[in-house]
Amino acid sequence: MKARFTSLTAMALALGATGVSAQELSILIDNTPASSGAFTALTEAYTAKNPDVTFDIEVRPGGGEGDNIVKTRLATGEMTDIFSYNSGSLFQALRPSRTLVPINDIPNLDNLNESFLQTVADGDGNYYGVPYEAAMGGGILYHVPTYEELGLEVPQTWDEFMANNAAIAEQTDKAPVIQTYRDTWTSQLFVLADYYNVQSQEPGFADAYTANEAKYATTPAAQAGFARLQEVYEAGYLNEDFGAANFDDGVRMVATGEGVHYPMLTFSLANIEQNYPDLIDDVGFFAQPGESVDANGLTIWLPAAAYIPQTSENVEAAKDFLNFMASSEGCAAIVSANGATGPMLVEGCELPDSVPRAVSDMLPYFNEEGRTAPALEFLSPVKGPALEQLTVEVGSGIRDAQSAAELYDADVTKQARQLGLPNW
Repeated sequence: MKARFTSLTAMALALGATGVSAQELSILIDNTPASSGAFTALTEAYTAKNPDVTFDIEVRPGGGEGDNIVKTRLATGEMTDIFSYNSGSLFQALRPSRTLVPINDIPNLDNLNESFLQTVADGDGNYYGVPYEAAMGGGILYHVPTYEELGLEVPQTWDEFMANNAAIAEQTDKAPVIQTYRDTWTSQLFVLADYYNVQSQEPGFADAYTANEAKYATTPAAQAGFARLQEVYEAGYLNEDFGAANFDDGVRMVATGEGVHYPMLTFSLANIEQNYPDLIDDVGFFAQPGESVDANGLTIWLPAAAYIPQTSENVEAAKDFLNFMASSEGCAAIVSANGATGPMLVEGCELPDSVPRAVSDMLPYFNEEGRTAPALEFLSPVKGPALEQLTVEVGSGIRDAQSAAELYDADVTKQARQLGLPNW
């Protein structure tokens, strides 16, 4: 059964440039406030100019369950006219040339950041998606008042981070590290956000990994993310309800100071902005620390995008909507709804003068050459679907880091073979 989110309707003029008559476009989005805010703002702004078009927005779960829904509906021909989904390796797993409509002919395609476009492309020069989020950092959200109260400095190495956790545990009743395993996807951050540190130590890892010449279990720099997840659990630094808490609990805890560190992507700032606006500047951000102060940098995520399935009966109208998304006006609508959560990837879309503290904390990494690296999923098509289950097990003390890395290597082998990659 469909879970309806909202339906926006209006009646009057035709669709302008496309000449499409009155019709409804269906959209499937994930269940984050950032997505609902973006698509509500986009559809309202679009219908203000194209009132003959109506929208039916449907919500799906996140994580593995939502991933399965997208793949199943594409396979069965039951996908909506437009849907939101990841860019990068997960996008490639959709077999875009077989399932999606290229958007090379939309007029505003040239407005999109070239680095982003490469994450929604096939091998034949076709592009398929338009971003609806900012570029994101993967790292640690932290409670600024607690840091100020305890006189803590932002850590630049993992040892400094663990020393801060020890001070928080000794001097307060707050959880040093927040984990929210009810939403299993949130368990992956200590592994995924560590990739800048992996690349710093093993510059050729992404290519070697794709070619089946490097593994997590046999590359110490790569296995370190699993080990760090194990370390914070064994130190007793997690919130007591880490197994039952969900993402909404996590952003509440870091905003209110119930917990101090939340490993997370910066898209979550939109949730704090919407639900705890008075506390938004109590939340800061830093990159996940590694082994060396001299190699301190940020793992970044290029945003999710909107796509059109080949089964849509309203392809031209859907393309017109994606073209609007790729305009400065469409991007401005997103920023007005969700605030400034990071650099936007549409030319002419400017951030406001005043941005949340955590965004200010993130921007220096982007402004200094060599201090960012895309997450591995944007450099390699290989990402196994079992990672979030394995990281929950490591973060709950059920499995150790070494065995999790070995199982993950086996998991990605299956996916690489399904993709037909050479040398697997």
